[in-house]
Amino acid sequence: MKVYNTLTRKKEEFKPLVPGQISMYVCGPTVYNYIHIGNARSAIAFDTIRRYFEYKGYKVKYVSNFTDVDDKMINEARAEGTTVPKLAEKFINAFLEDTTALNIEPATLHPRATHEINEIINFVKVLIDKGYAYEVDGDVYYRARKFKHYGELSDQNIEQLEEGASEHINDEEQNRKEDPIDFALWKAQKEPDEIAWDSPWGKGRPGWHIECSVMSTKYLGDTIDIHGGGQDLEFPHHENEIAQSEAKTGKKFVNYWLHNGFVTVGKDQEKMSKSLHNFVTVHDILKEVDPQVLRFFMASVQYRRQINYSEENLKQAATILDRFKNTLTNIDYRLDDNTASEKSSELVKAIEDTDQKFIAAMDDDFNVQNALTAVYDLLSVVNANANSKKADKDALKQFEEKLTAWLLIFGVDTNKLCAQNTGSNDDEIEALVKKRDEARANKDWATSDQLRDQLKEMGITIQDTPQGTRWTRD
Repeated sequence: MKVYNTLTRKKEEFKPLVPGQISMYVCGPTVYNYIHIGNARSAIAFDTIRRYFEYKGYKVKYVSNFTDVDDKMINEARAEGTTVPKLAEKFINAFLEDTTALNIEPATLHPRATHEINEIINFVKVLIDKGYAYEVDGDVYYRARKFKHYGELSDQNIEQLEEGASEHINDEEQNRKEDPIDFALWKAQKEPDEIAWDSPWGKGRPGWHIECSVMSTKYLGDTIDIHGGGQDLEFPHHENEIAQSEAKTGKKFVNYWLHNGFVTVGKDQEKMSKSLHNFVTVHDILKEVDPQVLRFFMASVQYRRQINYSEENLKQAATILDRFKNTLTNIDYRLDDNTASEKSSELVKAIEDTDQKFIAAMDDDFNVQNALTAVYDLLSVVNANANSKKADKDALKQFEEKLTAWLLIFGVDTNKLCAQNTGSNDDEIEALVKKRDEARANKDWATSDQLRDQLKEMGITIQDTPQGTRWTRD
């Protein structure tokens, strides 16, 4: 199995630290608003990766944090006339509600920055003692230049970083720092109403980057298998995590860095973000879009590739899901009839070949498009057998189990998917279908056609098959 490591910029053979087990840390949201599709992309991408590891039999310890204190949290709490903890609680609950709707597995742990203050302070103390950090007027900064590998993850040199940093910091902060590229580990309280904690450097709060280093090493160990997040986190967030963590522990922080691509919108495929005010929240989308369709759409693009969010692409995902659903319905109908079963070597081989193609594609840096294409190409063979006079019911059952497991990797629950075919008026529909069958048996074609039209008005499509009459909802 190979994964693309951002640090080395190449695909590498994946070897976990402990055979059969995987430690995985994924940066979670800053909880000051509902998550938008860009945030959801990361959560879905790494949930899909996690699910594939579990499909292969790995035990995954998956940690994803909540950033529940920072400048954005403080500003939004002021704007809403509430406190930072209350704001955080509101949007953590909203995040869990939205991700549950998208069938994203809960993390093994969801630590919060505000719950780790003592650990953060102790971590910063060690960095100061080792000469990697310094205090100025209650602020604590990390000496980025002292860490010799700084800039390697984002493939930038110190001169580039220094030039970029000089353009983004004000004169007051510049005067406090020893170097423009140094970054904050601890921030002194600036206003009396700011949330703050006591520390050796006075009242203040953690910087953004330090929390993930603390949580990752505390809950997963000094070295972990996989660290994930969006491409926008490569610098400065993940770059700073490496510098902090390795300076403290003296060990390699992460073996494999995985970053997901952006979500774009519109014809110009502009990156979706809150700062550009072009984002759509999952909370709003789920009022109009089937959660399984949204989940499948997002999961069906390889994690490193860009996704263009559009109604057209959502409709295409819905069409593919309908094809899967119809195939499963077709199989269930055939498995329930009383016809004989006849072994089909062609179908058995096709399922085996698809299974191999699926695993080969997913083992190649989670190439979900190729994996799904292999499965989709198999549907015509499966449906042809299901509609034949003597279907291979054992093979159809095997495929149904395989497809259920495959789609679950993408967060699609086939029970929920196929449950959409049921309704409160099923008994009424069955009675009308039975009347139509009786009319056909009596060659009363006028009544048969009338009943077909009546069912059509109810949103029901009738199929006359060699095994009997079938009906499905439109």
